[in-house]
Amino acid sequence: MAHGFLQSFDDKAEVYSAGTQASGKLNQQAVDVMREAGIDISHHTSDHIDLYLNDAWDYVITVCGGANESCPTFTGQVKHRIHIGFDDPSEAKGSEEYIHSEFIRVRDEIKAAFLDFYNTRIKGNE
Repeated sequence: MAHGFLQSFDDKAEVYSAGTQASGKLNQQAVDVMREAGIDISHHTSDHIDLYLNDAWDYVITVCGGANESCPTFTGQVKHRIHIGFDDPSEAKGSEEYIHSEFIRVRDEIKAAFLDFYNTRIKGNE
């Protein structure tokens, strides 16, 4: 979801996303709530972080609870490594309505946090 929002703020930005526990497919709930927000992430991929460890990055941003602690060391040059943490809505338990509401809550938190990040760290440094 963070990838989708960052790309929506600046379509020229090169944004990649990966995870330490990538499944190879997107969570359909995430796709659905992003579509509700007007952003199509259905074409995104669920890549494993190992694909990107040797590359140079302006920012490496961890987002899920334990991702900051479990994120491997990047051997490529990383200018900024930061953590902007959120609950993982895929771990929500309960009714379909509750789980959907958790995806919406986290989606909205991600949008607010990454809009602030973009405005202060990216756009503010142009």
